[in-house]
Amino acid sequence: MEYRKNDIVTLKIEDCGIDGEGIGKADGFTVFVKDAVIGDTVRAKIMKAKKNYGYGRLEEIITPSLDRVEPKCQFARQCGGCQLQALSYEKQLEFKTSKVRGHLERIGGFTDIPMEKILGMEQPFHYRNKAQFPVGKSKDGRIITGFYAGRTHSIIENRDCALGVTRNKEVLDRVIAHMEKFHIQPYDENTGKGLMRHVLIRYGFFTDEMMVCLIINGENLPGEEALVKSLRQIPETVSVMVNVNKKRNNVILGEKVRLLWGQPYITDKIGEISYQISPLSFFQVNPYQTGRLYGKALEYAQLSGNETVWDLYCGIGTISLFLAQQAKMVRGVEIIPAAIENAKENARLNGFDNTEFFVGKAEEVLPEQFARTGERADVIVVDPPRKGCDETLLSTIIEMQPDRVVYVSCDSATLARDLKYLCERGYELKKVCPVDMFPNTVSVETVCLLFKLHSDHHIEVELEMDELDLTAAESKATYEEIKKYVLEHTGLKVSNLYIAQVKQKCGIIERVNYNLPKSENSRQPKCPPEKEKAIKEALEHFCMI
Repeated sequence: MEYRKNDIVTLKIEDCGIDGEGIGKADGFTVFVKDAVIGDTVRAKIMKAKKNYGYGRLEEIITPSLDRVEPKCQFARQCGGCQLQALSYEKQLEFKTSKVRGHLERIGGFTDIPMEKILGMEQPFHYRNKAQFPVGKSKDGRIITGFYAGRTHSIIENRDCALGVTRNKEVLDRVIAHMEKFHIQPYDENTGKGLMRHVLIRYGFFTDEMMVCLIINGENLPGEEALVKSLRQIPETVSVMVNVNKKRNNVILGEKVRLLWGQPYITDKIGEISYQISPLSFFQVNPYQTGRLYGKALEYAQLSGNETVWDLYCGIGTISLFLAQQAKMVRGVEIIPAAIENAKENARLNGFDNTEFFVGKAEEVLPEQFARTGERADVIVVDPPRKGCDETLLSTIIEMQPDRVVYVSCDSATLARDLKYLCERGYELKKVCPVDMFPNTVSVETVCLLFKLHSDHHIEVELEMDELDLTAAESKATYEEIKKYVLEHTGLKVSNLYIAQVKQKCGIIERVNYNLPKSENSRQPKCPPEKEKAIKEALEHFCMI
């Protein structure tokens, strides 16, 4: 059956998409429905329809899922920041475990995955130590702050986020009262006018130190002394700062920071390690789970005190210092100079003299240092951004041959791709542990341990010659893996024929030429542009082009 815009469909929600939307099928037609959860039976209105899939608006929950719960936040559906808040926490953990396992199976090609139980939270609310609130105006002209609705820059008014610390509301109340008293206008993205853009709040969970940083479209803030006096009445306040951002873009923080009162940082702890955190520092937002995440990374590193460790994408040295507790030497690499200065200062703060930090791209610094010194690493730890590791970096890891690689990832899809690369070149996946750093959202962190395979441990196998008839490109990903990747990331269904056509365009030679017509007069369908683009993205993902 063909479905069109405005059609009403009844769906049993059986899965959850990457943005937390429910996924159901009607006569084979896949529908993505925001605010539906796994187990719901719903009535949805098709808002956008493609050939094989569409997007629906939730009209009615006919039968609620046994795992559906009442969201703690009254703005959960409007805001969209907590995509899974209507799903029980136990089911959230199941979904995230399944997500990691699924990516490792489909993208990485792993079977019998050595998966440990996901590390969840006892209290999955009020865990964020950092919040950035945009400031704007309501339709009736009031100054408001809150969060952007999903995929928009429309502010959902909310001063008391269920994931943030309770002090956030008092800070925002005082900032808005100050703006009203001194007639300070919020920034307008459409005109580029107005002064107050965002309010950034950082909170030290283990020190009770709080920083308030006002991001402004100018150099000075009217009534600065009065605002400082007001914020200092909150006992935890130790730092009040201004960040200047005059650029007309959607980047929150500018490069210039000015201290209004107190110290230019807050201090917080992870385990026994103290860290100084500035407005521009990257620091994990969930301190409770960060300790468990880094503890698991340290456990996997299996350090005895004699190892040289490289920590790549080290930020302000968070993992580096955890490792330095039990390693002979830890060397960290980070592209942001200010973060490296923070890392060095944090090492001094904690009395570590067995650390060294480098500024630059990990995929450039590691090969340079290895070529210059020839010194191998016993353990390499990587904690890359969502896009995963650069292939140059992965090839250098293979060349350096560390005994163990500990991979910390915030994106299980790119994790699976990179693990596949390493395990095809002499490493074995030994342990996998998901960590729920962001309860009530679809995000999940994962820690993996890889061991180097030794050549003196081997088995003998017999191969028939036709089993060796395999191109390098074919060994990257099967047709089924490519089709599953395209469907999962775009909702499009693609055929072997279309994949073969795109592979041929990209110079990948096939053993079987699927492009040949069965007769001279037959006409073959050509791969549509949107599907060709999706297939190329899959080929790039699997490092085939």
